[in-house]
Amino acid sequence: MDYKIDLISSIGKITFFLMLVLSVFLFTVKTVRKAPNRLLGSLLLIIAFDLSGFFIGEWFEARANLNIIKTVSSLLQMPLFYLYVQSACYSDFKLKTWQSAHGIPALVFLILFWATSFSTTSIHLFEIVGELQWFAYMIAVFIVLKRRKDIYQENYSQPSPKIYKWLFQFAIISCVGHSFVFIRWILSLAQPDQENLNINVIISFSTLFIMTWFVFKALYNPILFSGVQSTQKLLKSKNYEKLSHAHSVQLRKEIVRLQHFMVQEKPYLDFELTLQKLAAQINISEKELSLAINHHLGKHFFDFVNEYRIAEAKTILSSVEQKNLTILEVLYQVGFNSKSSFYTAFKKATDQTPTDYRKAKLAN
Repeated sequence: MDYKIDLISSIGKITFFLMLVLSVFLFTVKTVRKAPNRLLGSLLLIIAFDLSGFFIGEWFEARANLNIIKTVSSLLQMPLFYLYVQSACYSDFKLKTWQSAHGIPALVFLILFWATSFSTTSIHLFEIVGELQWFAYMIAVFIVLKRRKDIYQENYSQPSPKIYKWLFQFAIISCVGHSFVFIRWILSLAQPDQENLNINVIISFSTLFIMTWFVFKALYNPILFSGVQSTQKLLKSKNYEKLSHAHSVQLRKEIVRLQHFMVQEKPYLDFELTLQKLAAQINISEKELSLAINHHLGKHFFDFVNEYRIAEAKTILSSVEQKNLTILEVLYQVGFNSKSSFYTAFKKATDQTPTDYRKAKLAN
């Protein structure tokens, strides 16, 4: 049993050190957008403060007020994570005074613990509220990520930047890690007098793994923040029903003009093409263009543009005169800027890789 306690303490120290170093880096690194770094740095400091109990728990227990603050601080972790996700997803994110309301549960329990001196009832209530808070904020995080992805697909012609994938992975891994905390809580309810050292060892290792993964991601991807505007609105299907007949007819005419423009002018060859750019080129409002593509064609802007890029790529790959072009040259020529996104889109459209498609066409 002693070796398990020592193992938990050692892992806790390593994880604490990693979080401390990374948080200092986030607070001091020069960047245009400071809010995401500061929120993430604050989150890591709060988690590190909480994890310090693994190796100096007795020291905290001897200092009642500080132990209360450490315990209550865990209720700030999910609000900070939620605000961090928002700040990373939306380029115009700004911290507002009303967002301090996220700290109300922590303040309530701070007062409650001081008033009751860590009574059994107050601790049980704290544990229940903590779990409910975690689930509520994780749902909110996934909603933010889904909305951000949809907004991006409706306005941009390239796949979502790495930040979306990274945040989604971080959220999923956090869910897996927290599942062990949840199991420990359930076991503590079933066996209140028994300390679950085995589950604590698993929690320690999982936390260390998450932090190590996190650090490597940060080192290999120093620029992960590329947000969309939070003021951009998603088109909802219920809004389509409100369109008048005359408006629908007008939109169909705009689609014909749009399709003709796409074929003749080939704006999709611009890998930085956005809904805003295309709307300006054909002299139509962004809202009308988005309605035309999403409502009448039933597609995201992302899919709409990539259909033309794939069609252009198929023409090139079928051409004997251009058979010496590499696949990389082809994908750049048709407006893609990523090999992986090109292969994914091409295989989705043709059920073949670009190489297999070329071989089949040139063999005929």
